[in-house]
Order: sequence, then C-alpha cells, then structure tokens
Amino acid sequence: MDQHLAHLRAYWKRHKSFPPMSALTEVLGLASKGGVFKVMGKLVEAGYLARTEGRRFAPTRKFFAYPVLGDVRAGLPQPVQQEAQPELLSVEDLLLDHPSRTSYCRVRGDSMSGVGLLDGDFVVTVANLPTAPGDIVVAAVDGEVTVKYLRRDDQGWFLEPANPAYPVIRPDGSLEVLGVVTGMFRKYRR
Repeated sequence: MDQHLAHLRAYWKRHKSFPPMSALTEVLGLASKGGVFKVMGKLVEAGYLARTEGRRFAPTRKFFAYPVLGDVRAGLPQPVQQEAQPELLSVEDLLLDHPSRTSYCRVRGDSMSGVGLLDGDFVVTVANLPTAPGDIVVAAVDGEVTVKYLRRDDQGWFLEPANPAYPVIRPDGSLEVLGVVTGMFRKYRR
C-alpha cells in the first residue's frame, strides 16, 4: 500500500488532482481496474482517501501527512529509535491553527536573523490575533511593510529588529499589524 500511496502523492504533486479511473492502472502500476479498486478501497479504509461522487476519490488530510521518525539530536548522536506506528504529521496541521486567517510572507533581508528568520524564509502569519509586546509581527509602518518584534514603551508602540545592525522603527504616522507570526519554514534543497 505504501508504494501505491507514494505513486498517488507524486501524481498529485505534479497535477493537483487524481487521474481518471481509466488512467489509475498506469499510475499505480497495476494490470487491472479490479486491482485499482482494491488498492483505492484499502487507501479509503486507512483514511488516506475519501470517496466522492460516482467512482472518484479525494485526498484527506492524512494523505498529506508524513511519518515523524522521532527526535534527532543536534548535538551528539543517539541510538536509532524505531516506532512501531510512527506519528503522522502534515505541515498544514502543524502550522495552520486558523486557516481562514493565515497567509505566508517571504522574508527579505537579515534584520530578523537574530531570531532565526533568514532571507528567503517563509513566515506564517495570522491576521486578527490579539497582539502583545514581544510578538513577532508583519506590520505596515507609515505605508511600508516589514517583519519585526512588536514593542511598547512610554512613547508608544514601535518595531524592533532582531539584528543590532538595524535601528528601531517608530512610526511617524501609522503602525498597523497585518498578522502575528506563528511559525516559519525554509527549504534547503530543491
């Protein structure tokens, strides 16, 4: 079943849909439509697919989840730990608590490198979350957008970088929080 699931995931990645039933034999590497129905039925039972109208299938959240192989030390190596049933996790489940208010922004520059946000990273932002001093936010300050720490002192609200080479930004006119940063991700290799 894992091999068939891998083929379906690869097809979905390329096409953002499943092929018609007549083409599934080729995608799954099976000789008959009966074999396709058997495999697809097992994937439905396992929770990776859901039946839709007619003879069609749709991916479930589990379809996009991948196994968590366990913890790995960033220091000294540790013995390999094999889980009998590894936890499945989708990036969406990890990063998106409020899907309808969530967006991504690509970080440009190095003013937040001290907190680990590097040029080219993506931050996950949620609009309309209550803010507090110390939150990392995407904000429009005097008509320009940036990502910084939100701070407050006796002079009012301001934005602070996480790199001492950059100055604090105090608004001349307006400061609007567009979203609170709730996560980030980066891709190392294509």
